[in-house]
Amino acid sequence: MGSASRSALEASKTVLASMPVRSERVGEEVLAAARTIASSAQLRSLLADPGISPEDKGGLVGRVFAKLDRTAVALLAAMAAERWSTQDEFVAGIEEIGIRALVASAGPETNVQSELFAFENAVRSDSALELAVSSKLGSPEAKSTLVERLLGGASPQTRVLVSHLVRQPRGRRIGESLRNAAAVAADQAGLGIAVVRTATPLTLAQLTRLQDVLSRRYGRKLSVNQVVDETLVGGLRISIGDDVIDGSVATRLSDLRLQLVG
Repeated sequence: MGSASRSALEASKTVLASMPVRSERVGEEVLAAARTIASSAQLRSLLADPGISPEDKGGLVGRVFAKLDRTAVALLAAMAAERWSTQDEFVAGIEEIGIRALVASAGPETNVQSELFAFENAVRSDSALELAVSSKLGSPEAKSTLVERLLGGASPQTRVLVSHLVRQPRGRRIGESLRNAAAVAADQAGLGIAVVRTATPLTLAQLTRLQDVLSRRYGRKLSVNQVVDETLVGGLRISIGDDVIDGSVATRLSDLRLQLVG
């Protein structure tokens, strides 16, 4: 994002933090508005135009989205009042605030980030499923219906979010969309993300101990996502942001082979 958009997004996050978000309806309606704005060049141009006053933009938002929840309308008006670097970044900002509103409405027992990661794993491991939710040939409604069926046991927030992502990909592959959304969801919940790759699944006790150790090391609570990768042979590989902790047997064997060759 450009510097203006980054500032606008931070201001929008502050507005969101000051508002009561008691149900997933607010986030759902903000995401629906993002789709509406993205599909209308005229509306997108007017709301992102820095030459139009915040008051006029707020009036336009109120008229176009009059049937939405008042909190959702207030959020959209506040975002339109900010200066964004580009129209596309304005739409991306609305999407992020919609994601954050969904997470803010979830209870402490709901981990939207983990549910998104689980769905991403399912998509990654099933090429037919990936094609079904990302093909340009399928209608947005059909994709949304499929997601609702697949995520029947997930939280309402996750179902709303994934339905939005398959209906409005904005040029992204579904895996990228899910990872980006998971990162935003984790940040809104005050979590970092650790991706742990192992040759065999860790037990719940092992995952809990690892989460505690990593959280203390990084000074913030981390949500641990586990990926089983048999090519590692043994040990584990941990990715946290740009940090990689590689204790896998495969890497140690590779290092040994390089030493022998050298």
